[in-house]
Amino acid sequence: MLQRISQQKSYKVAVAGCGYVGLSNAALLSKFNSVTVADISQDRIELVNNGRSPISDGDLERFLNEDHDLSATTDLTAAFSDAEFIIIATPTNYDPQTNFFDTTSVVSVAKLAISVNPNVTLVIRSTVPVGFTEHLKKQLNFPNILFVPEFLREGRALHDNLNPSRIVIGGATGTEVEFARLLQDAANKQDIEILFMGPTEAEATKLFSNTYLAMRVAFFNELDSFALSRSLDTRSIIDGVCNDPRIGQHYNNPSFGYGGYCLPKDTKQLLANYSEVPQNLIQAIVRSNTTRKDFIAEHILKTNPNTVGIYRLAMEKGSDNFRSSSIQGIMKRIKAKGVEVVVYEPNVNEDKFYNSPVIKDFNAFKAIADVIVTNRMTDELLDVKKKVFTRDLFGSD
Repeated sequence: MLQRISQQKSYKVAVAGCGYVGLSNAALLSKFNSVTVADISQDRIELVNNGRSPISDGDLERFLNEDHDLSATTDLTAAFSDAEFIIIATPTNYDPQTNFFDTTSVVSVAKLAISVNPNVTLVIRSTVPVGFTEHLKKQLNFPNILFVPEFLREGRALHDNLNPSRIVIGGATGTEVEFARLLQDAANKQDIEILFMGPTEAEATKLFSNTYLAMRVAFFNELDSFALSRSLDTRSIIDGVCNDPRIGQHYNNPSFGYGGYCLPKDTKQLLANYSEVPQNLIQAIVRSNTTRKDFIAEHILKTNPNTVGIYRLAMEKGSDNFRSSSIQGIMKRIKAKGVEVVVYEPNVNEDKFYNSPVIKDFNAFKAIADVIVTNRMTDELLDVKKKVFTRDLFGSD
């Protein structure tokens, strides 16, 4: 573990990408460094420069109204030109055609960065396939690249950066210790474990970590499917299982499946990386999510509803991101059976979502729906609790 000392030098840092990872990193490091965050979205940049967060994160909202050395621009070249570290935090969506992450944006940013600043250290914090960083170093003939995985929750990204479970640094560039110090010194948490390893091992760490979490979600969802099928008390079984300290009381609240930005794509990417390695478990984790959604949809349909209401699309409380949320899978399966579906989601401005009406009036939504499907229970629905279908047993994400 690095000895924690007050930072001796203030660095110039550029961050490419203004999403959860990029903006939370920019905020964190601007405590002691001069940071410029660059993004192709003019709207996002204007929000940041006006002290507003383009994403839903209470800590970020508060931070951007405080006095830190943080600015935002759409001019990537200007942001990169004099930076000592450039953090790449651009999206890497999973491409089902190639069975790999689309790393086009990471490569593009890396090429631009070294063309304008050949002495910089690149730090990839986007999630990438195992082996990507070493391949990129050879492709660009540029050895000064670190892979530093992030372990953040949507809606809690800055909090998790300030209180990291560990810091993993992948690569040996001569600057890896100094970058670790930047993350350590900016954190609120003391005694952070810092792990140095190769970039390929760091890439694997990221994917295996998220796949393990997905496996745990899938396990308790399948436990819940068993209990529902046998009319058993799921909560009693989970309590009995999780009071074993080897198992523990975490990631055990049933849901409609794992979703969000990371787990679905990371599990599929890890499975793709296993193409020449024998495995059974990784494939089962990926398949289990589809099985769970099928089971939940069928269970709802057995009640013969005329109109099903979908309450909120996001996976987690405090998040405005509903990309790949599991409740959308339930919604699509119910619609495929010809049942009318209506949606209540204040973050959707359009009148329809996947051709289902978006009801703006909450009271009207509650009145229209025969069954209200919600991934997580909320006090807003207590007055119509008899209509609500959820697998939320613990009131937690």
